[in-house]
Amino acid sequence: MIKIKDNIYWVGIKDWELKKFHGDEYSTHRGSTYNSYLIKDKRTALVDTVWTPFHREFIDNLEKNIDLNSIDLIVINHTEQDHCGSLPYLMKKIPGAPIYCSKNGATLLKRHFHQDWNVNIVKTGDSVDLGDNKLVFVEMPMLHWPDSMATYVAGANTLLSNDAFGQHYASPYMYNDEVDQCELYQEAQKYYANILTPFSKLVKAKIKEITALNLPIELIAPSHGVIWRDNPMQIVEKYDQWASDYHEGKVIVIYDSMWGATKQMALAIARGVERKGLGVKALSMGKYDKSDLITEIFKSRGVIVGSSTVYKGILGDTAAVLEMINWLKFKNKIGAAFGSYGWSGESVKIIETRLKEAGIEIAMEGIRAQYNPSPEEIKACEAFGEAFAEKV
Repeated sequence: MIKIKDNIYWVGIKDWELKKFHGDEYSTHRGSTYNSYLIKDKRTALVDTVWTPFHREFIDNLEKNIDLNSIDLIVINHTEQDHCGSLPYLMKKIPGAPIYCSKNGATLLKRHFHQDWNVNIVKTGDSVDLGDNKLVFVEMPMLHWPDSMATYVAGANTLLSNDAFGQHYASPYMYNDEVDQCELYQEAQKYYANILTPFSKLVKAKIKEITALNLPIELIAPSHGVIWRDNPMQIVEKYDQWASDYHEGKVIVIYDSMWGATKQMALAIARGVERKGLGVKALSMGKYDKSDLITEIFKSRGVIVGSSTVYKGILGDTAAVLEMINWLKFKNKIGAAFGSYGWSGESVKIIETRLKEAGIEIAMEGIRAQYNPSPEEIKACEAFGEAFAEKV
C-alpha cells in the first residue's frame, strides 16, 4: 500500500512477467501493472481491482492494511478482467458493499459475473462525498469500452483516468518523473496506437470536455503503468496530438516473403524513399512484433505493403497485419502495394483493396515482379520508392 496523495493509496499489482495482453494480441515487453486505488477518508472507497490471477495477493495485501469491512464503496471504472477480475472474490468477503459504475458497466458486470450485487449507476457529474474528498464521475464511453468512465477525486485534485493515459509498463518506480522518459513515451505511444487509435475523435472530444471544466489536476493515475505527477497534463497534450491524425512524416515498408524475392523488392523500394530524404523502415511482418509494427505504422505518413502471392492470395502474416490496420482505422495516411509472384500475381490487388477498406488512400499503382526480380526490376522498385516519397 503506497501513499500517492493525501488519503489516496496505490494498492495494485506489478506484473513483471507479462509478455502478452488481450489474449496474445498485444506484446508487453516491459510487463504491466494493474492499478487499484484506495481513498481513506471519513468514508473509504476502493477504485477498481486487479486481474483475476492476482486476486489472492490483492485481497491479502488489502487485509494486511485495512479491515475489508471498512470499505464503504467500490468504484468500477471499467469491467474488463484486468480491472475487475478480482471483484467476485472481494465481494465474497464484503457482499453488501455498494458498487458504483456507469449504466453500461452495470450491464457488463451482470454479463461477466452473473451476480446480484448492490450496483449503483452513475453518470457524468454525479458524485459521492467521502468527507474531505469527493468522487466525481466522468463517463468515457468507447475509451475504450462502452462502460468506461474516470473518477476525479475533488479535494485531492487527482484524476483516476482508467485506461486513458496508461502504459503497459512495470517499473520499480511509481511516477513519471522517476522513470526513463524514452521508455515511458515509447510505451504510452504504443498503448495509444494499438488500443485507442480508432476512438481518436472521441478522445479529442473528451479532452475538450474535461479541459472546459477547468479542474485542478495534480495527479493523473491511470489503470496501467506509472502515475503522472510531474506536469501531468503533458500526457493529455500528447493524447490531443496523437488523436489529430498523427504521423511523423516518414514511410514504413512492410513485407512478407517466401523465398526472398519480395524482400529484395522491399529493400529496393526503401532505398528509393531514402534517396528523397525521408525517414524509412523496411520491416518483415513475419519477423517483427506486430504490436510494435502497428506503432510504426501509427508514426508513418506512408505505408507500403508487400507480399508474395500464394494460392491466389497473400501470406498469412500480411493478412493478419492488414486486418489489424483495418481495426484501427488510421487517418491521414497514404499507401501502396507490391509483391512477387510465380504464375498468377493477385497479391498486389488484394493488398490495395484491404488498404482502401482500412481508409488508407492508395497513392499510386502497385508494382509486381515475377519470381526473382531482375536488375532492371530492382531499379524499377527504387524508382517506385522515389515516386512514393514525392507523394508523401
